[in-house]
Amino acid sequence: MPAPSGGKAAGLSRASLSIHQPPTDLGGGMGGTIGEVKFQFNPSQVQLGRSASWHTAPAVAYTRGAPPKFTGAQPAALQLEVFLDASGTPSSNTVQKQVELLLSCCEVTEQSVTSKAPSPPWVKFSWGSFSTVEFVAYVTSVQVTYTLFSPNGTPLRASCSLALTEIATKTKGQNPTSGALSARRVHRTVAGDTLASLAWREYGDATRWRVIAEANAIDDPMRLRPGTELLLPSSTETTV
Repeated sequence: MPAPSGGKAAGLSRASLSIHQPPTDLGGGMGGTIGEVKFQFNPSQVQLGRSASWHTAPAVAYTRGAPPKFTGAQPAALQLEVFLDASGTPSSNTVQKQVELLLSCCEVTEQSVTSKAPSPPWVKFSWGSFSTVEFVAYVTSVQVTYTLFSPNGTPLRASCSLALTEIATKTKGQNPTSGALSARRVHRTVAGDTLASLAWREYGDATRWRVIAEANAIDDPMRLRPGTELLLPSSTETTV
């Protein structure tokens, strides 16, 4: 079976969908990474939609209708296809694992239940410099069609249709002054995380990394290993 038109080619950026733990509080950011689906073939097409809401109330003073009033922007909606193929390695269960990972995006995570904030994972679609489609979202639906199996029934090829809806996030660097962040939450670090970057994301001030260090008894902020769970105090209980 020939690869889709967005098939493999040396030197091209590969699309991917990173899957993260949801925040444990309203207004929090994405948690630690659960997994990642790396596209074997870039999508041949991506459907992106965004809309705004307007309201027009009848008014006798206007002969052709009253001026509309803007009532808010709607979250973006993204639809795309993921093609998975392991026909070259019939003993592999890669396709099954990747599909299960995608399906889990519509199920609550165990960690969120433990935190008493049940929620499915949050995701982020990335594709090189295509920043228009790069936003935090939740998965509204996953439709899978298996098209090839090994003699023992292991799926070797599948096409997955994904529907994502954008999640509104705070403006980067915004200093929370109203205590909008909840009391505390736990963040599982990923590669590239630093105490300064976490402080910037949580409090809008990178210099407040010491608050996180003190809350977690960290003596050496330069030795922050991926997978470490950090307690992030709320803005109301931190001081500059």
